[in-house]
Amino acid sequence: MSNKRFASVWDAIEDTPEEAENMKLRSVLMMALKKHITRSGMSQAQAAKLFGVTQPRISDLMRGKINLFALDALVNMATAAGLQIEMRVLEAA
Repeated sequence: MSNKRFASVWDAIEDTPEEAENMKLRSVLMMALKKHITRSGMSQAQAAKLFGVTQPRISDLMRGKINLFALDALVNMATAAGLQIEMRVLEAA
């Protein structure tokens, strides 16, 4: 058994660093969208209308079904929700 340590769970379970980074970004966006919906008290139907998606799509988001969401779809939903996205790119350590 290895005692290897990882910076995130995505680094541990994804096959490549590229896939891990993509999953990290998607998870951050999904958590922000879920928090926005919860904090604003919107129903899933209201959120779906605002984000331009279906209610079952919002249900998938709220249940954390990350594999059903592409990064660009999450960016579009966040923008429709009125959220501002900032990104930093750093040199790898």
